[in-house]
Amino acid sequence: MSHDDGYGNDSGRTGDGYSTIGGTRQTRTRLPDGEGGDGYSPRRPARNSRSLVTVVGVIVLLLAAIAFANMGGGDGNGGDAASGSDGKKAEATSTSATGTKPVTGKNGEIASGFAHDQQGAESAAANYSVALGSAEMFDKTKRDEILSAVIAPSAVNGFRRTLDQAYSATLFKNLGLNEDGSTPTGFNFISRTTPIGTKMTKTSGDQATVEVWCTGLIGLAGEGSTKPVTDGWFTITMELQWINDDWKAVTHSQKDGPAPVGSDTRASSADEIAGAVNGFGGFTYAR
Repeated sequence: MSHDDGYGNDSGRTGDGYSTIGGTRQTRTRLPDGEGGDGYSPRRPARNSRSLVTVVGVIVLLLAAIAFANMGGGDGNGGDAASGSDGKKAEATSTSATGTKPVTGKNGEIASGFAHDQQGAESAAANYSVALGSAEMFDKTKRDEILSAVIAPSAVNGFRRTLDQAYSATLFKNLGLNEDGSTPTGFNFISRTTPIGTKMTKTSGDQATVEVWCTGLIGLAGEGSTKPVTDGWFTITMELQWINDDWKAVTHSQKDGPAPVGSDTRASSADEIAGAVNGFGGFTYAR
């Protein structure tokens, strides 16, 4: 039995889940003192053939919204303003290739050492979205490691508290996992967030606000699964701060879309999906 870790690798863990740093999404409500919920659901409106499964999935993943409460101030509408002395609003540009190497190192499995410029901030937000949306977020030890790597020290404890509450036995069960978070025998739990594009919307000195347009996968692959792997589209807004020569996330919110019209491509079998996700690795993202 294998588990996708969000980076295209088979982690071999028994306690995976889906955050959307990859769970249910809704427009963020800012709450004080690190409490509250903001979720991540990589789902577009369900097709009739799987409406029940999708509706259940949306309700279930809404529980994970608590996991990504916003730790600090903002404009309250999902488009955070980076605070700073000049209050400069950056021009939104396309995510075009620059040819510049995005990072100089790694913090565990996560890219680190991003440049102190627009490309660096956008690259950091994209890579952090992948990490925070991976199946490893449902493993307490691995989740804490990810948060330490990508979240600002001043906000990490608040994120940990809300995440520890969100990833509960009830959530595991509703996702089709065992109550301890392990994957039922004969199934593969799949969770992956993939950035499509990025843009910096605001900047002010050592602070930046970046939006990341993503698609995501979540579900149990296996014969007879009642939680088949489904896809969805969402946009993550991340406030970043330049700390100790790298970008770190201070807040994180998510909202639905933009979502394209669904194609008529034949849905693959559970084995094909599991093989694709476990067989194709992820990327280090950069402009």
